[in-house]
Amino acid sequence: MVNSALRTAESFWSGDAGGLVERLASRPTGLTTAEASARSAGVRLHAPRRMATWKLAVRQVENPIVLLLIGAAVLSMALGDAIDSTIILVITIASAVLGYVQERGALRAVDDLMAAVRAHATVLRDGVEAKVALDDVVPGDVLVLRAGDVIAADARVLESDALLLDESTLTGESFPVEKHPGDLAPSTGLSDRTNAVWCGTHVASGTGTAVIAAVGEDTEFGRVGTSITRAHVPTSFELGLRRFGFLLMRVTATLVIGIFIVNVILDRPVLESFLFSLALAVGLTPQLLPTIVTVTLSHGARQMARQQVIVKRLDAIEDIGAIDVLCTDKTGTLTEGSISFTGAEDAHGEPSDRVRYLGWVNATSQRGFVNPIDAALAVMNPQGDEPFRLIDELPYDFTRRMLSVLIEQRGETMLIAKGAFESVLVACAVAPEERARLVERFEKLSGDGLRVLGVATRTFIDDAPTTLTPTHESALTFCGFLCFTDPAKPDAAPAIATLAALGVATKLITGDNRFAAAHIAAAVGLDSKKLLVGAQMNAFSDDELDAVVGETVVFAEIDPLHKEAIVASLRRTGWTVGYLGDGINDAPSLRSADVGISVDTAVDIARHTASIVLLNNDLGVIAEGIRQGRRVFANTIKYVQVTISANFGNMFSMAAAAIVLPFLPLLPRQILLLNFLSDIPGMTIAADRVDPELVAAPHGWDTRRLRNFMIAFGLISSAFDIMTFAVLRVAFDAGPDLFRTGWFIESTATELAVMLVLRTRRRAWRSRPATVLIAASAAVAAITVALPFTGLAGDLGLTRPSIGVLAALVGITLAYIGVTEFAKRWQSKDLTVPRSTS
Repeated sequence: MVNSALRTAESFWSGDAGGLVERLASRPTGLTTAEASARSAGVRLHAPRRMATWKLAVRQVENPIVLLLIGAAVLSMALGDAIDSTIILVITIASAVLGYVQERGALRAVDDLMAAVRAHATVLRDGVEAKVALDDVVPGDVLVLRAGDVIAADARVLESDALLLDESTLTGESFPVEKHPGDLAPSTGLSDRTNAVWCGTHVASGTGTAVIAAVGEDTEFGRVGTSITRAHVPTSFELGLRRFGFLLMRVTATLVIGIFIVNVILDRPVLESFLFSLALAVGLTPQLLPTIVTVTLSHGARQMARQQVIVKRLDAIEDIGAIDVLCTDKTGTLTEGSISFTGAEDAHGEPSDRVRYLGWVNATSQRGFVNPIDAALAVMNPQGDEPFRLIDELPYDFTRRMLSVLIEQRGETMLIAKGAFESVLVACAVAPEERARLVERFEKLSGDGLRVLGVATRTFIDDAPTTLTPTHESALTFCGFLCFTDPAKPDAAPAIATLAALGVATKLITGDNRFAAAHIAAAVGLDSKKLLVGAQMNAFSDDELDAVVGETVVFAEIDPLHKEAIVASLRRTGWTVGYLGDGINDAPSLRSADVGISVDTAVDIARHTASIVLLNNDLGVIAEGIRQGRRVFANTIKYVQVTISANFGNMFSMAAAAIVLPFLPLLPRQILLLNFLSDIPGMTIAADRVDPELVAAPHGWDTRRLRNFMIAFGLISSAFDIMTFAVLRVAFDAGPDLFRTGWFIESTATELAVMLVLRTRRRAWRSRPATVLIAASAAVAAITVALPFTGLAGDLGLTRPSIGVLAALVGITLAYIGVTEFAKRWQSKDLTVPRSTS
């Protein structure tokens, strides 16, 4: 293989570039389609890979308690108790299969959705540019590099024009690094390899081409085993789930160890006592919680896809529901996004064909980055000027905030600069009084809602340069203004109002000037008076920024570092931040926000970094995504609350019964079967209806509330279990088999009933469950009652109950439903209280 051969050769950044291309069996015009298809790209780092089948299967039984149970069952089988051990293994395997089938389908559905928004690389194939998936590039491919592109592999630069790369994901360096062809020593350090580009970084500005030398595991990212988007930082949902797990571990350990010791003290068989204790541990633990979470999230992802929202990271669904502040740019989100050129003025405020022409030359000459402003200028096609020749270009960057081209026309060499008015004016030689007049005119145009750029020129008489550098952008002559319009979207104001009703504050963050930003903010219903500009932020400490960031609504004249600082400050002060961006300079903020949101028309690096991609750039779509996230969280919490309270009650009751009864209250196989049957309706919870009040405000994990919920409703469950014990032992003189049968039926019935009661904070009859949940619960109830009358009863340790016993169990279950419904009055508080969005 080409890549294998390269690994044994000298470092690809040293030696002659032509020799490297030859060793890779490539050419400056790239590979042919046939050559590319014949080469293997090795391990794929870029696309999220579907979990291997065997790994997904192992995941279902990797819980240490489950593994201990399987081991003990095998040991019991070896000691001669084949029936009991076989039943335990069958139930455990059935539970694992149920989880595997559900989770595999969920992950496949999400993987299919994500395929729609994966980033692509531009390569030369058959001598022409072609778009291919990031993980389909091969050694020898020639990458075409433009601003915003994600680098698909490690490659050697062949050509460059003001090519700057952001390598922060690899080196941690926040400033872009210039790249150009050249030969370096083999010992050159990573950060000094200016003739190489690296997998996982992205183009900040400029253009170039590079031949791929390493892919997959052979890239710098591959060697250190990291991902393309930095190490994963646990989300708020994951942290809440982790805290909940620690709570269950403590409760489980206390109960299981205590029950085992009591059974040993009562001289019961050690192995049977051990199996009983382990079965209790499995019964207390919501074993299928990871599967339930995955199924619920994937169901939410499919629902969101129907609303034109693609989720790239499943747990982001939970986090989007917790958002209480949304930071957004204005272009294309609050405005139409279709920028139109409205006219050009000279320095005196008069209409000017000359300024119009200079803007057109600048826009049509640049090759760095396709953008709406240059597209609007390019369609003008002015007539009457002589042809010109492009000599060089200095691409736009977010420090200079302007774009310059060097042309030759009529025998003269001229620089034409176009960009942010303030930046262009600073580069001009202008008298103070003239400067004040120009600023006044700029403010007037911007206040009218226009997007205004400055245009300036410099004519070189002697020593005309052939290559532009930032030093040439000085002593310019200010020529005039280019004016554009991008009106507010008609639906932006209603969408912002909808977000506010959901407890989500909207903040506008833009690089535009304060006047244009305030105009758009007012047009969409935001408080334009609560405004902060980047220059003010420069003077703030972190504490000073934290003090004002929550109350500020409009951030104007903002650069990329400001954006990241705003997001960090909001998170420090307790907000859950959603960030909507589509530009190159949005990538750091998308990465650092709780939920990064982009659009399918965004540059590759923005779309690649985001957790959620919108197929329709509309705040209303985000509002629906937030609702869906809250529905998903609500259904997940339903399962957790119902399962842990019911399981805790059952296990507490069994602990008490194991002490006072002369026999085990339930056999290990019966505990596991009870747990398995009750989880079947739980699998349908993802499709359950959610009451409107549960999506009206942001949410979050509250471990203390879950603990109190578990104890309160668990003890109610235990009280009715004890009532069942008394009825069975006193009224029906039940022996071991009848007692276990009665309690098995009552435990399953009450757990099914409590699912339907506790799934809502309303009165149960005022909140209709999903049809599939009702059907699954009814089916499991029927199976539970029927089992003692089947041929499996003997193997399961069950016996036929009388009509009287069944009637008594129905009465106890109905009484339990009534008491549980009454107790919900003390569980009416929401998980979180929404922030003010004013």
